[in-house]
Amino acid sequence: MAGLLEEKLSDEERALLREAPPGRDLAASPMRAELSDRRDFGQGWIFERKLDGVRALAVREDGGARLLSRTGNRLDRTYPEIVEALGAQECRDFTVDGEIVAFSHGRTDFARLQQRMQLTDPRQVGASRVAVTYYVFDLLRLDGADLTRLPLRTRKSLLRAALAFHGPLRFTPHRNTGGQAELDAACARGWEGLIAKRADGAYLPRRSPDWLKLKCERGQELVVGGFTEPSGSRVGFGALLLGHYEDGALRYAGKVGTGYSRAVLQDLRARMDALEVPRSPFADPVRERGAHWVRPELVAQIGFTEWTRDGMLRHPRYLGLRDDKAARDVVREVPRERG
Repeated sequence: MAGLLEEKLSDEERALLREAPPGRDLAASPMRAELSDRRDFGQGWIFERKLDGVRALAVREDGGARLLSRTGNRLDRTYPEIVEALGAQECRDFTVDGEIVAFSHGRTDFARLQQRMQLTDPRQVGASRVAVTYYVFDLLRLDGADLTRLPLRTRKSLLRAALAFHGPLRFTPHRNTGGQAELDAACARGWEGLIAKRADGAYLPRRSPDWLKLKCERGQELVVGGFTEPSGSRVGFGALLLGHYEDGALRYAGKVGTGYSRAVLQDLRARMDALEVPRSPFADPVRERGAHWVRPELVAQIGFTEWTRDGMLRHPRYLGLRDDKAARDVVREVPRERG
């Protein structure tokens, strides 16, 4: 594979290569996209499908493959078929970035993926009917070389050539044009949206305007800080009380009472009972009679139509729990201005 770098790279690009740190270190700070309402793009951008899954980085070195969440947690036991496919690659030294998804009726379905995300017992994983796919979209390391300073388009070209994409591994395709019409078409297909990326951009270990999220609807992670009691025939709880961090304080963002199955209601109640605390974790007053408070450790994915003027969610719905993001990292996502 070292010959691949010689074959594919120009002299200028080879000058950007550096000796790579260990794969796990390189994967410790993945690049993140900013939410944006920009719809006009000139030359120099590529556009990928925004996938409704969980971010994962894969490391192959020292004779073995590892799958890591964006917070550094090992995912090998949850998705062994992906680790097996990575370990079977002819290329023996690489670090890649991608997204794990599950499909339902031809669309990526985060709720369906939830049925796999919590499994680690080999018997339960083997019995699960939820098939997963790992869409790989970036290459950070190859044969001991750090590729993060190379242009994105070059990294993707190397990625396509370095790995064999079959089984649960898929290369993430892209288009060279995108804007409002392309986003509308993506939304009509039931996609989450698009990711716009600067084609000549480096891979940066932080959130960057070089990657922009163009969403079909509003949605983001929020922290669970409490819940209300159920009423009538409802089990578990009535609604989750949600917030996000701002200057170190957990700001209240409203409650969500829809999107739960009976099993989810019961499972979440058991989780929250184990985290119950006597005082509200929110910096703002929460006027919910008989509310229960919990340590702000659980992170939920929430879909909604918009933020109200007073910072509350409008028409929220629960989509699932996330274990790939730390609660303290959850902030309100504000779209970058169009331009």
